[in-house]
Amino acid sequence: MTRGIGHPAVHFLLSLAEPEDAVLLRRRLGVGEPEQHAVEHAVKWVAGFGAPRSVLLWMLEEDDPAINAAVFDHEDTPDAVRRDILRGRPFGAAGQRLEVLVRADEPEIPVGAAGVVGELRAAAKLKRARAAARAVGRDDWDLVAEADGEEPLPGYARWALSERFDCPPALRAQFGSHAKFDRRLWEAGVVEPAEYAERGRRARQVLGVLHFARVLFPRRAQEAAAVLAPLVRFEVGVDPDAWAVLVRRLQTFAGTVPELLRTSGAIARG
Repeated sequence: MTRGIGHPAVHFLLSLAEPEDAVLLRRRLGVGEPEQHAVEHAVKWVAGFGAPRSVLLWMLEEDDPAINAAVFDHEDTPDAVRRDILRGRPFGAAGQRLEVLVRADEPEIPVGAAGVVGELRAAAKLKRARAAARAVGRDDWDLVAEADGEEPLPGYARWALSERFDCPPALRAQFGSHAKFDRRLWEAGVVEPAEYAERGRRARQVLGVLHFARVLFPRRAQEAAAVLAPLVRFEVGVDPDAWAVLVRRLQTFAGTVPELLRTSGAIARG
């Protein structure tokens, strides 16, 4: 992958500067305009940066048939989601069936004799809970939420559903929250864009993912940009020395993006 000042991470940060400042900084740093990427190319880059699994949901929420086709082919996509893609189910605001660009048979998803909710209620172990959760599709989430509201599902079932990247946020909130639960979700790659921008480690990888977000999930990318743009403008601004420090540190910096910005600005200010 591209190294140095042409790296996608630098392009993303420059996009957060004031437009007139970005022009000046590109000239001073010798950075051209970023390339335009097709969906397939962007997906390969994002996979290379180790993006969290929630990226797949952010992509689906665009309700773009080409993006959905890329999600369909991703190894982390559950069969229930693949089935919904083949059925043209919208994941975002689209109110009608989507065009389907994938040509494949629907995956067979076994449902136990007790049905979707019954199997979740019978899950006394995590392995069985995950097997039951795999059968839940777009048409089942409301039913699951209603059932849990009437009588809370077992803890293993709640966890197995929560770690599905497409579990509705309202249902996940209904299950409750505590520090251990939140940490497990983070480790499972289930995050929100702003949270990822603030807490994701290895700034180079996080910023690389966010650069390609403009192709794959532009609406959710704005949430990450809203968190980082004020820091970019305050910590490094239009100071070429601060940006030079940032570029030098980017390759090996193991911390978060906010830490990278603060460190670069502090070093440049002496």
